[in-house]
Amino acid sequence: MNSADFARLAVGSGIDIKALDPVALDLRGISSVADFFVILTGTSDRHVQAVAENIMEAFKALGSPLIGSEGQSAGKWILLDYGEVVVHVFLEPVREYYDIERLWIDAPHLDLDNPVDSKG
Repeated sequence: MNSADFARLAVGSGIDIKALDPVALDLRGISSVADFFVILTGTSDRHVQAVAENIMEAFKALGSPLIGSEGQSAGKWILLDYGEVVVHVFLEPVREYYDIERLWIDAPHLDLDNPVDSKG
């Protein structure tokens, strides 16, 4: 799997448990931070945590190690760093406040019409 496939896997894993408004920003050629930022929204603190947990399980099943994470206990904004793919799972008002899509407005969006199914 390449980094775009991993970004789609993160999106698919979030959608599997009803994450909202998925976006994958293609940062290749724009930033050395990561190839993709995946952004998802949860409807409650617990939902944000569940989305992040589902994504972590999908990546773990493929043997892709989690490099670092932040915010899991609070459930307002959880960041999962997989190196080439960084996943942001937000509670809706927190996503609006930080507006990462606006900060990376020049980044093209990855086509998400065919997200990778986290269940294989």
